[in-house]
Amino acid sequence: MNPTRNAMSWEELAIYAAEPIDQINGLNNPYSSLRLFNKSESDAVVTLYRDNHAWCPYCQKVWLWLELKKIPYRIKKITMRCYGDKERWYLQKVPTGMLPAIEIQNHVITESDDILFVLEEIYGPLGQSLNEQKVLENRRLERELFSSWCNWLCRNSLFQAQEEKKKDNFKNVANKLEKELQKNTSGWLTPISTENGEKPGSADVIFISYIERMNASLAYYKGYSLREEHPSINIWLKNLEQLDEYRGTQGDFHTHAHDLPPQMGGCFTYSNSTQKLFSQEIDIGTGLGSLELAELKSDEQAKKQYESIALARVIKHKERIIAVSPMENQLFDQPLRAALTSMISKNICTPEKRSASALRYLRDRISVPRDMPLLSARLFRQALERTASIDGRDIGSEIPTRNRLDQNPIQFQ
Repeated sequence: MNPTRNAMSWEELAIYAAEPIDQINGLNNPYSSLRLFNKSESDAVVTLYRDNHAWCPYCQKVWLWLELKKIPYRIKKITMRCYGDKERWYLQKVPTGMLPAIEIQNHVITESDDILFVLEEIYGPLGQSLNEQKVLENRRLERELFSSWCNWLCRNSLFQAQEEKKKDNFKNVANKLEKELQKNTSGWLTPISTENGEKPGSADVIFISYIERMNASLAYYKGYSLREEHPSINIWLKNLEQLDEYRGTQGDFHTHAHDLPPQMGGCFTYSNSTQKLFSQEIDIGTGLGSLELAELKSDEQAKKQYESIALARVIKHKERIIAVSPMENQLFDQPLRAALTSMISKNICTPEKRSASALRYLRDRISVPRDMPLLSARLFRQALERTASIDGRDIGSEIPTRNRLDQNPIQFQ
């Protein structure tokens, strides 16, 4: 890196920002309020109610199903209780406040499986029906895997033998899933043949959300590499990451590691050398490379593309980012521009003094995919940490574990 004296102005930075995407007919994305797939708006008779941050695994399941089926739909985003108060208008519609929900012709359905059953009745199944014997068996296996993960992650072990027993139980159930994945040459559980090759079917969609969260949480809290321990699951994840439908919903390890504790009632760390390394790399923004997202494009052109996306997203919300920073409003503007200048120019840009904690506060609160794609977030987090380290070692306020009120979306409305 070469030294530079001044941070770029917002006008100078804007030159490098990505152009707006087609949120309605383009690639799957977390920002859209309407998805049409080049069909008529009158075809969008389904409304999906999901959480603002794209943290809810059950919302992701329904979201993916609609995208894979290319069903036109509308999106309304709701506050999860762990990061703020539910909107009153939503509680009038869904008194329990449950997410996700869909609305079709003024009829509201909750519970993700019930939602998918209704969507199957109207639009046909995603390949095999959820009620077919093969899919029913896979659904039971998914619940078994979920249970073994929860037992390991969310219940404290009093001694090492107890911890190892939980780990072995999880591995045994994950091995069952691997055997199911190995039954099809495509690597999918219930593949669907298309003109562009085979794509995931209904059973695959059932597994996606929690395997994504298992991959992140077990790395962070246990030092367990799901991809390395289970090659067939790794291939399945690689195949998913080739799909635009999935990438638009995918969270990253940092987001999941810190959004799960209040949702799950707590996550327990089993400290070992690998766990310490993994959690540190995740926390400072380095990430875990191909353990997090396989077969990355690492060429400069790809990096510039993802940097430009991160830049565009920050510019869009810069006033609120500055306003909610723990650093005083008039001061955080320059450190934020310094970090973005560092990311774009690859030059060292010195931030205002006493800005390190505010830069790290922002680093720790980037939410994927709500704010930007995984790779964009990785590059932006690294630039924030790089810039903070110039100022000093001060860290931002700790990420809460009992709630995520620090992520209340009302701050950005």
